[in-house]
Amino acid sequence: MTVQLPLEDSDLAPTTETGSGISAILPDLAFRRMSIVNVIFYGDPATDADWVLIDTGLPTSRQAIIEAAEHRFGVMRPPSAILLTHGHFDHVGSLETLAQHWNVPVYAHWLEFPYLNGQASYPPADPLVGGGAMALLSPLYPRSPVNVEQRLQPLPQDRSVPFMPGWTWLHTPGHAPGHVSLWRAADRCLIAGDAIVTTGQESVYEVMTQRPEMHGPPRYLTPDWGEAQYSVVELAGLKPELIITGHGQPVRGANMRARLQQLADKFKEIAVPEGRPYALDPAKPGKRGNDTYR
Repeated sequence: MTVQLPLEDSDLAPTTETGSGISAILPDLAFRRMSIVNVIFYGDPATDADWVLIDTGLPTSRQAIIEAAEHRFGVMRPPSAILLTHGHFDHVGSLETLAQHWNVPVYAHWLEFPYLNGQASYPPADPLVGGGAMALLSPLYPRSPVNVEQRLQPLPQDRSVPFMPGWTWLHTPGHAPGHVSLWRAADRCLIAGDAIVTTGQESVYEVMTQRPEMHGPPRYLTPDWGEAQYSVVELAGLKPELIITGHGQPVRGANMRARLQQLADKFKEIAVPEGRPYALDPAKPGKRGNDTYR
């Protein structure tokens, strides 16, 4: 029996529609939903400071992202960088064309490099995790690598985030070996990527309705559930005030934190597909604790 962690409408973070499909959460943080996934714009358009694009949606998202960026920051203000939470198809679909269009560096955790420099494909999806048609169709989703080798840069070892002062990156693997989340301690703001999501991704109905719930990472593309649990426990321990995830609406507040803690405390019962905790061997040089750059 699936355990659900519903969120209330009062848990949704207030947003302001600013045009071109952009929803502003904070003065320096906005997002646009691109079909099934969010792309995030960091930077205050009222200043001349750097701005960063976080994830790049699907291959069909390119033009919409460019238009949204130009609407928010101006035609003559390209991003200073593109930052990736991880390299799955719905987060890097427009990466190659956008990086070339703007002529900017791409930052990611080094464990994602094989999937970003053309060397390796992700493990196959698991269609038998349950939940609906999105899971059943998952073997059809692209898993081949993109190639931005000439622009690819590792995230700094001191955990700072390029062009995002006050933020640190956190290694939150499980859904992908080099998955990262971004954390700003000053206001307890968390960009979680797919380490957690706030709507179910296995069901077409939930994807379409965006019903707010606290979930672990999308099941059909999560090969290492032990790592995924560790990551959720780490994020819950931060006690964030605001979370924006790769899928679903941004959420905030005490009830959100309570649901996140429930997910961490009962991760195996809530998040892990019954009888499907497979751990394949994707292209990564070490497990947690065996490498020094985390």
